[in-house]
Amino acid sequence: MELFRFDQKHVRLTDIYGNTLTGIADCYPPEYCMHEYGEDEEGVKIGDFIVFGSQIASIVEIEVHGTAELRTERLTLRRYRPEDAEPLYRQLGSDPEMYRYSGWNPYATPELAKETVRRFIGSYDDDRFYGWAIDFEDVLFGTIGAYDYEDGRIEVGFSIVRACWGRGYATEALKAVLKYLTENEGISCVTAWCAEENTGSRRVLEKAGMRLVRTETDGLEVGDRVYDRLVFELRAD
Repeated sequence: MELFRFDQKHVRLTDIYGNTLTGIADCYPPEYCMHEYGEDEEGVKIGDFIVFGSQIASIVEIEVHGTAELRTERLTLRRYRPEDAEPLYRQLGSDPEMYRYSGWNPYATPELAKETVRRFIGSYDDDRFYGWAIDFEDVLFGTIGAYDYEDGRIEVGFSIVRACWGRGYATEALKAVLKYLTENEGISCVTAWCAEENTGSRRVLEKAGMRLVRTETDGLEVGDRVYDRLVFELRAD
C-alpha cells in the first residue's frame, strides 16, 4: 500500500470495520508494529490509534483549514481539550508575568479558564478560527493563536509558561503558524504587537521573520502603566 508516502501528511483513513480517522499520519515499518496476531506489519498511527495495513480500507491525503494540527522539530500545535483548562489557569492565568505587558488574561480563574477553553473548542468549525495549545512531549506549556481575520489580514499572539522561556519554543511555534497562515490559508499579511519593554516577545517576532513597521508612542495602556506599542508585520511573498 506504500503507506510511507502519507507520513506526516493530513489524511482521512477508513478501516475495514467502517471507522474513520482524520489527522496527521505517523507511518511505521513492519519491524516497529507488532500485529496482535504475532505478525509484523506496517501501520499508521493517527492520534492515539494504530491501524495496521491489512485493516485499512482506504487512506487519502486531505486539504485542511482552520486549526489544523501542526508539527515542528520539537512541538505539537494541537486543538484545545477540556482538560487543558486546569494547567492553563495554573501556569498562565495565575502568573502575573504572563499578562504584565498585555493586561489580557483569559485564564485568570478556574471558571474563566474553563469557559475560554469551551469557547475555543466551540469555534473549531470556523475555518478562519486559529487557536492552538502548544505541547512538548505531551505536556502543555503554551498557547498560540491568530485572531480578527479581515481583508486578508490577521493578528497573531502567543504565550509560553515562564519556566520554558529562553528555549526557542515560542519562535519555533510562531514560525510554523506564520508558514501555515500564509502558505496554506492564503493570508497575505500577519500582524503582531508588543510593548517596547517586552524584549523577549520582540526577539521572538524578529527571529520568526516579522518586521517592525510602526512604533505607537504611548499606544499601550495596561493598568496604571503606559508603554510604547511596537507593531510588526509579515507579508506573504
